[in-house]
Amino acid sequence: MKKFRRTTLITVFCLSVIAGIGLARKTSLVPNFWLWILLPLLSLFRSKNLAYLLIAMFFGLGLGLWRGGQFMQNVYQIRSLTEKKVTIEATATADAVYSSRSQIEFTANNIKLIEPDERPLSGSFKISGFGAPIVYRGDRVRVSGKLFPMRGSNQGRIAYAQLEVISTGGSRINNFTRKFNAGMQSALPEPTASFGLGLLIGQRSTLPAEITAALTAVGLVHIVAVSGYNLTIIVRGVGRLKLGSKYQKLIISLALIVGFVLVTGFSASIVRAALVSALSLWAWYYGRQVKPLVLISFAAAVTGLWNPFYIWGDLGWYLSFLAFFGVLVIAPLITGRLFRKPPKLLTMVLIETLAAELMTLPLILMTFSQLSIIALVANVLVVPLVPLAMLLAAVAGLFGAFVPQIAGWFALPARLLLTYMLDIVHMLSSIPAVLIHRSISVFYMIALYVVVLAVIIVLYRRLPKRTNLTAEELSTTP
Repeated sequence: MKKFRRTTLITVFCLSVIAGIGLARKTSLVPNFWLWILLPLLSLFRSKNLAYLLIAMFFGLGLGLWRGGQFMQNVYQIRSLTEKKVTIEATATADAVYSSRSQIEFTANNIKLIEPDERPLSGSFKISGFGAPIVYRGDRVRVSGKLFPMRGSNQGRIAYAQLEVISTGGSRINNFTRKFNAGMQSALPEPTASFGLGLLIGQRSTLPAEITAALTAVGLVHIVAVSGYNLTIIVRGVGRLKLGSKYQKLIISLALIVGFVLVTGFSASIVRAALVSALSLWAWYYGRQVKPLVLISFAAAVTGLWNPFYIWGDLGWYLSFLAFFGVLVIAPLITGRLFRKPPKLLTMVLIETLAAELMTLPLILMTFSQLSIIALVANVLVVPLVPLAMLLAAVAGLFGAFVPQIAGWFALPARLLLTYMLDIVHMLSSIPAVLIHRSISVFYMIALYVVVLAVIIVLYRRLPKRTNLTAEELSTTP
């Protein structure tokens, strides 16, 4: 009987977990009993044969269905309150910004329903309204208004709400973030200050709409979205420090990962990036190699179990993993076919950008109906400058926060580089017809991914090279 590798079993188990969470959205089956019966059976099969594979598959499905079933109860609770006036208490997960009709808008979680009855509600809500002059991240807010369900990263929406801050979130992380943001605004003029905050921590709320539109037109909006690229640059920087031991680099890197997540919040893309970075550091520390598909499927399963709402409709989660697949799987296949030795940085940026664009393009076309024809050129011109821009922007923000008297001098390099990058974006976005509007159906999207998968299989079989990733390669993966 055919035996399977441990990596194959782990991949099948993780993919089954994801499938189970997805099926939980459509079925009420919650296998509480036999789910735990299958777990001890895994230890009975040492040969890793087909029976072992099937048990791993069914256990993964059961685990996903069980976890998804738990969260579906929360979905039903939110649906039962559709278009009803409710009063909730929630914790803001981002500083409020001004939206339409002079409302302040923010996202919140840790939600407790107060009226019409008292019970907890899961998920994230998007809230906008009046009554409070400002709401900061960590503040506990009482919200009254009509509730409407949403799909995606937020599960509920309350607009034109009456807001009341009942307690303030005075954590050291939140206070430092606000002070740093204020320091950036004082050290750099707009729009370079907002652009610098976007590069550093993915804050786009203060970025002018015309700059966001220009970045979208040239395919560079990802550099101001909190993602694995920001975290990759931080880990790379620590890796180049001349420290006494690998253990010191490991501890500093893990501390920076935790701090970055606390500062930026628990979005789908950053949770994925933090998990992958932590696994990469573990592999580097112990000198292990990791198969790309195992890493991708494991990260997807863990984030899905932590928050099934990611799988049920968070577009950022899907785009993050599709780009991740392109960089980890497709880019190495392309370089393996075209180069006998690792290409230079600029060439690698081009190949990784092409691979990520290839994997995300069908979903983007179906969802947003748009395509940037100059994205590759823009990424080659701008992306290599992002690490230096992040470092200089961080220096400007720190001096603006703690030594504002001389911040202007130390912020000058950041101002020059950020202005140069924005000038490139404006120049490229002014090219006529740089953004093509095209739409495809779900059927064509699936067909395109099937074609891509077939090409990957062909390239994989014809490439007589290893398919494992060393920790050093993982540490350079966005």
